[in-house]
Amino acid sequence: MQKTASSPASRKRRTTTNRAAQDLTPDKLIDAAGRVFAERGYHATTVREICKRAGANVAAVNYHFGDKQGLYMAVLKHSVRASKVEAIQNAFNQQAPPEEILRTIIKLRLQSAVRADLPDWHFRLMIHEFSQPSPVLSRVINEVSLPIYERMLDLVGRISGLPPHHEKTRLCVHSLMGQVFLYVLQRPFLARVWPELKMNPEQVERIAGHIADFSLAYIKQDHSQEADHLKSPKKKTQGKDL
Repeated sequence: MQKTASSPASRKRRTTTNRAAQDLTPDKLIDAAGRVFAERGYHATTVREICKRAGANVAAVNYHFGDKQGLYMAVLKHSVRASKVEAIQNAFNQQAPPEEILRTIIKLRLQSAVRADLPDWHFRLMIHEFSQPSPVLSRVINEVSLPIYERMLDLVGRISGLPPHHEKTRLCVHSLMGQVFLYVLQRPFLARVWPELKMNPEQVERIAGHIADFSLAYIKQDHSQEADHLKSPKKKTQGKDL
C-alpha cells in the first residue's frame, strides 16, 4: 500500500503544534519542579520524577535548563518574581517620606504571601531552602535578596538617623523581616492558634499597619537616643578618674 504524502498545510499544522508544545514545556517543568522540590527538597529530588510529573521527556530539562541545578535556579527566580520583588524594588524609588515607603514595602510583602493564585509550594520551597540550603542559594541571595536588604538598611537608617550598617540599624531591619516572615512562613501554626486569622485584604492591611506602627515607634525612639550619642563624642578628661 502506498503512503499518501501529507499536504503542506497539514505539515504546517503539525509544526505549529509541536512548536507550541515546546513553548509550554519550560513552564510545565518549572511548575512541576516547584511542587516536587517543595515536597522533597533540592537534594532528594530527581529530574526523572520532575519530568514524570510534568509529562515531559528527561532530555527536556537538559535542553531548556542545562541540568537539575539550572532548573532549580529557574524555579527560585519564578518564585521570586511571584513574591512582588519588582514592585518592592520600585517602592524604594518613590518620591515619598521614608516612613511611607516602609509602610508600602511591608504591605507589598504581606500581600504577596496571600495571593489566591499563588500555589503554596512557593512557601514550602523556601522552608526547605532555609533548612537545607542548595548550591544556588548564594546566587539568589547575591542577585535578589542582598540588594533589597541593603536598601532596607538605608531606608531604616534614614528614619532613625543612624548609619545603614550600624548594629542598631541591622537589628531593626531584622526585626521587621521577622514580623513579616511570621505571617509568610508560619501560616499553618497561626491558623491553629488564631482561628480568626483569614489573611483577607482587610486583615492584611491591618496587620501591615500594626507592623509598621510597632516598628516605627521603636525606630524613631532609637533615633533620638542613638543619633545624639553619635553626634556628641565624649570629652577627653585630663588626669585620673577619682
